[in-house]
Amino acid sequence: MSEEIDKSKRHFLTVATTVVGAVGVVMAAVPFVSSMEPSARTKALGGPVDIDVSKIEPGAMIRAKWRSRPTWVVQRPPAVVAELPKINQRLRDPDSSEPQQPSYVKNGWRSIKPELFVVVGICTHLGCTPLYVPQPGDPSVGPTWPGGFHCPCHGSLYDLAGRVFKNVPAPLNLPVPRHRYMNDKVIRIGEDPIGSHSSWKEPLIW
Repeated sequence: MSEEIDKSKRHFLTVATTVVGAVGVVMAAVPFVSSMEPSARTKALGGPVDIDVSKIEPGAMIRAKWRSRPTWVVQRPPAVVAELPKINQRLRDPDSSEPQQPSYVKNGWRSIKPELFVVVGICTHLGCTPLYVPQPGDPSVGPTWPGGFHCPCHGSLYDLAGRVFKNVPAPLNLPVPRHRYMNDKVIRIGEDPIGSHSSWKEPLIW
């Protein structure tokens, strides 16, 4: 009788030890698996950001943050896009020769779709954040102003394609980040379009 009881005790202890050991392995594995997931801070610093552009009005600008940088999407009406080539002679780099953008947006409007302009809002002079001043002739800039971005720190000026004007402190166009369209409503900042072979990695200044 006592032998049967001892066997039962041994069986119970064996099962209990196995269960506790298995639970311990699982509990130990949880922090390890969790550590493999990118933290919120890591995502904020380097992960892509999706921006819903489905409700943006003509002339309006959506503000977001990508890699801790102010990132904007501007809805340019067709009339604004048509005016962009007309001020090329006033710009320092009208053809976007400097690598401040991926190769797939090295065009007259510096964007995948002419009407939607994606740009990082950091002045290429000393890193201030320019103001969005879309109205032509705005008195804060002057009567010949075509609309664009005005840096309040030292007066640098950029057109509505982020191209820098001549005779201002900033040496380069505003940086255009890598981006792609997930669909007609969402732009993903931080990823190239599928099938793109852009050699652009980082802009010279941003």
